[in-house]
Amino acid sequence: MRCPTHFGYWEAKETPTWKKRERLAKKVFRHQLFPDDDKAQLLCEDLFAGDPVAERFVAEVFFGEIGPKKGRQMLMQALEEGVDAVEGAPDSMKELFAEFESVPDWVDVELVKKGAEVWRRWGTMLFSVAGAITLEIYTEGAVAKPLALAGGYAGDNALRRFLETSQFWIDMSEPGKILEPGSSARTTAMLVRVMHVSVRKRVGEHPEWDHDAYGLPISQTYEQMTQIGGAVAPALSLWLAGVHTTPSEMRALIHFNRYMGHLVGVQPRWATHTIRDQLQVLAMATAARTYDAGDAGKELIESFPAAFAPRPGQRGLRRLRAWYNHRIYAAYCALWMAPPTRRMYDMPSAAFGLGVIVLRLPFLHTVEILRRLPGLKQLHVKVVDRHRRNWLEAQMNGRKAAFDASSGLRK
Repeated sequence: MRCPTHFGYWEAKETPTWKKRERLAKKVFRHQLFPDDDKAQLLCEDLFAGDPVAERFVAEVFFGEIGPKKGRQMLMQALEEGVDAVEGAPDSMKELFAEFESVPDWVDVELVKKGAEVWRRWGTMLFSVAGAITLEIYTEGAVAKPLALAGGYAGDNALRRFLETSQFWIDMSEPGKILEPGSSARTTAMLVRVMHVSVRKRVGEHPEWDHDAYGLPISQTYEQMTQIGGAVAPALSLWLAGVHTTPSEMRALIHFNRYMGHLVGVQPRWATHTIRDQLQVLAMATAARTYDAGDAGKELIESFPAAFAPRPGQRGLRRLRAWYNHRIYAAYCALWMAPPTRRMYDMPSAAFGLGVIVLRLPFLHTVEILRRLPGLKQLHVKVVDRHRRNWLEAQMNGRKAAFDASSGLRK
């Protein structure tokens, strides 16, 4: 078995602290805290695994004689008209689209649609919870270094890339679009897949990247963690903010995220199928933490709430909206980050935002009960879906999501 030296799971699980937690989990929940060892070994192996089908295409086209500009044009044409319409499409491109356009046998269309609806129902709370809970894993060099080197979520770029990710979440959860050939959702998925491959290649070749310590940049295991970060992890976390998600909805989210992951190249040796699976992987990833991200992690974590602060030149309502967003996102960080982790970094005051969250809890709990009444469910989804679009449009301020990684690294 291969395992990166900075993925400290096997050592941590033998410590008295984690042994005690294992016994407690078995007593209280009547199941194991961690995955079985054979599954854990597959997750470790996948820390060295990437996306070979897409990597062959990107190497031949984007990093080959065709180049990134012409390559993106070919990619967009294939997405809009089909790969057969692309003159001189290389075999690597045909192979990629053959995989991309085939629907795996395990896909349950109704579950995919139900999971997408849950994302729409969460509205902007999806953006909030996904952004905040991700900060916990930025303490790990294997996750933080690729993002820091690429510059996407660091410094002044933090808000731009977060808003691009929010656009991705909206596109993926459009009703039925993730299953529709030629849709904006599938176009976005492919662009994100190619972007990940490009970043993986550049970071993997960078002298600061330690393959033995971290495995492969943007590995299959950490990509699967992002799928968990769109399913069980936020579903449970959102209860603290007054947003309810049932076990059946969580199972739909798992399936929806698994299919979405398939489109963006997440095809692990062992894919999580159940709520228990995802909780066990989260426990494993928590035990494995080595807090080795250093300055890269610090920049990423502190950049996130700071990205929402009022900017020079903002006046009136726009400045007030930015002030509110800054305070509420500071509160979300406090709500969904572990206190010991948050204390390690220079984070803004969360007092005002936490007050808002507490005051609106009765209202949100009431909404969650009423939305189950006949006739109100679809109305609720429409209202929060419209709100998330309006929020993103206001934040983007005329910009469009590019999902482009053709530029070089920051360092």
